[in-house]
Amino acid sequence: MDPIDWFGEDIAATYDDDAAISQPDVLGPQLDVLEELAGGGPVLEFAIGTGRVGLPLAGRGLRVAGIELSSAMVARLRAKPGGDEASIPVVIGDMATARVPGSGSFGLVYLVFNTLMNLTTQEAQVACFENAAAHLAPGGHFVVELPVPGLRRLPANERFVVFDQSETHVGIDEYDVATQRQWSHHIDFLPDGRVRRTSPPFRYAWPAELDLMARLAGLRLVHRWSDWDRSAYTSESTRHVSAWQRSEAGQS
Repeated sequence: MDPIDWFGEDIAATYDDDAAISQPDVLGPQLDVLEELAGGGPVLEFAIGTGRVGLPLAGRGLRVAGIELSSAMVARLRAKPGGDEASIPVVIGDMATARVPGSGSFGLVYLVFNTLMNLTTQEAQVACFENAAAHLAPGGHFVVELPVPGLRRLPANERFVVFDQSETHVGIDEYDVATQRQWSHHIDFLPDGRVRRTSPPFRYAWPAELDLMARLAGLRLVHRWSDWDRSAYTSESTRHVSAWQRSEAGQS
């Protein structure tokens, strides 16, 4: 099945409104890690979106390319300074299968902000790792940022847990533990008086499962942190930033 674009014009129009995630103290450590792991080589962002990460990374002198399913999100990128096609080429397509020019030459492929979960089958997630590996040069890194599945928050025999509640937004996560499927139900109270409900589907995966996907793609784990500040990953971590590396010989 073709992937569904959950980031159409309505979402793209407000995607950058959360200024907190773009603050220097939040974005800075993320850019530091990505720049270091790129090793000076070109970088490829899966699901580049509006360029929240790609644009400032390009501002550090790295050559950035992207893959993005949503044309509406790319339009927002193109409207920003430095977001033109010549500066940041983007292929419109599925990050599990789409290829960009220069495959096999990238020093870094990265996928941030939970986005791997938008691929809702194990097969698609495995394909995403394989696609990342195909784009990497020997010694290159694939970096993924994800939450640790939040099942410990679930009351016994329940499927739903509230993760956000305010005057403008209510967020409820729904889990099916038998299939590792998850839905994030969002109710947004918009400034114009409209109420918008979206329920995008996800598939959560445990870090150990991701490591196996990486091995199938010829990658090996070299870093796992609790956050971009490189704090230690522990049993109490709610998120992880993981980096897998393609061998210098290009083989697992």
